[in-house]
Amino acid sequence: MENNCCCHKTKERSEEERKKLVNRLNRIEGQIRGIRRMVESDAYCTDIIVQAGAVNAAVNSFIKELLASHIRTCVADDIRNGKEEVVDDLVKTLQKLMK
Repeated sequence: MENNCCCHKTKERSEEERKKLVNRLNRIEGQIRGIRRMVESDAYCTDIIVQAGAVNAAVNSFIKELLASHIRTCVADDIRNGKEEVVDDLVKTLQKLMK
């Protein structure tokens, strides 16, 4: 599993995982396009805000799924291989997310 280590700045994903992530991103992209159409057609502010909140929730869900996968694979593999600095990298990533 050395090839899956995120310290190489790439990650091999199964076809299933890749498809699942891309499907989520496609849905988010569609939601964004919908919001743009709402703005272009002068939709009411609160309607746009509700849709923007839905996009925010979808992006957060995407991040949670990707983060869980990262911890289960990249982080766990690096720790098993004695590369405990991966924990510091994870902490930095979480700090960036929580800004």
